[in-house]
Amino acid sequence: MSACLRQLALCLLLCAGWVLPVQAAPGEIAVAALPHEAHETLALIKRGGPFPYKQDDSMFGNREHRLPSQPRNYYREYTVKTPGAKDRGARRIVAGAGAGNDPKTSGEYWYTDDHYNTFRRIKE
Repeated sequence: MSACLRQLALCLLLCAGWVLPVQAAPGEIAVAALPHEAHETLALIKRGGPFPYKQDDSMFGNREHRLPSQPRNYYREYTVKTPGAKDRGARRIVAGAGAGNDPKTSGEYWYTDDHYNTFRRIKE
């Protein structure tokens, strides 16, 4: 298919109301690719709770410097439920405070499914 035909097909799909999935770059994860439980946690963060675990909304220290360097208390952590786990499991969302100093509206969210060993920025 020629480039012109591909562009025409894309325009027709978009005009028909089709939405293209968000493509995440390396080190990122699209919201649509998150597990269902992470969607629930992200919604709770944006509402300001209530959170199911007492550790949720506590300071995340970023001691291993796997996230961008920021002042102390900039990052907060939240549990992403793991089905079948007897404890909190390994999945978390870490939220930055952002310019408004509020994780609810910062848009700075990172997902880890291996207990802080690796992070992927959530692309909304």
